[in-house]
Amino acid sequence: MKEIKTDALWGHLHWLTVLAEQGSFTRAAERLDVSKAAMSQKIKELEAMAGVSLVQRTTRSVRLTLAGEKLVEELREPFSRIEQSFFSVRDTAGPLRGLVRVTAPVAFARQQLVPIVGDFLREFPQVRLQLDVTDRIVSLSSEGFDLAIRHSDSLPETHIAQPLCETRTLLVAAPGYLAQQGNPQTPQDLARHNCLYYPRGVESPRWTFATAHGKERVQVRIQGCFATNNNESIRDAALQGLGIAMLPDFSASEALKSGLLQQVLADWQAVEAFASRLWIVRPWSAQVPRAVTTFAHWLRTRFVDS
Repeated sequence: MKEIKTDALWGHLHWLTVLAEQGSFTRAAERLDVSKAAMSQKIKELEAMAGVSLVQRTTRSVRLTLAGEKLVEELREPFSRIEQSFFSVRDTAGPLRGLVRVTAPVAFARQQLVPIVGDFLREFPQVRLQLDVTDRIVSLSSEGFDLAIRHSDSLPETHIAQPLCETRTLLVAAPGYLAQQGNPQTPQDLARHNCLYYPRGVESPRWTFATAHGKERVQVRIQGCFATNNNESIRDAALQGLGIAMLPDFSASEALKSGLLQQVLADWQAVEAFASRLWIVRPWSAQVPRAVTTFAHWLRTRFVDS
């Protein structure tokens, strides 16, 4: 049997994995920036070295044989480690660079994160941020995110979590609504107000409150003309004077500062509504890109003491 030169083998194997990923010789050649003929020749050479067919060719598509599928599957992890090792070494030198993919809740992203993110990008001009704005809890690993900002008291044990900032749940209303309908003095007064709420299941909506020292707890059944699962929409309804809204502080802060909303029942703390903290969460990995760790640190410096 002819001796195989392994130093020539690695390139052939990589091209096979690209072909498997792209599903056609044309797309694989474009991905590697080579000709289709060169791509085809490389696979033929690999099959000759392996002594077995690795690819089933048709006029329209490419499919791997069982041997080809087994080989590509076994190559996936080592090639991934090689790629990570290279970029880890590259990452330690020169200016901060790379893509950071982040997912964050809608209200926090739009009202708190986006207004300041330009400061980070100006400080690190070779970093690119891709922000996914959603209230859905996404799978970081399967959907390819580097970081998530989570408003939750329950975090996955398989991830690394750092506290970003404490949050409070507030009751707010437009001054015009309070002037017309009156300012509630106790939680029980909410029963006669139009309350704007986040629906949770099919049960009748209830809000729970505790005193500042937590010694007294009151639960009130509320009612209202508008409910939605988006904090910004609840805030906007409150701004229209429709009623009293329960919101996380980061969703209401700007409207409170401008006087467009006023806090209601400030001596009582809403409980069992929203989480008490925002977190920065990332999947566990032995090697984390410098751009990812730098952005996470930068976020904490902006919010931890704010």
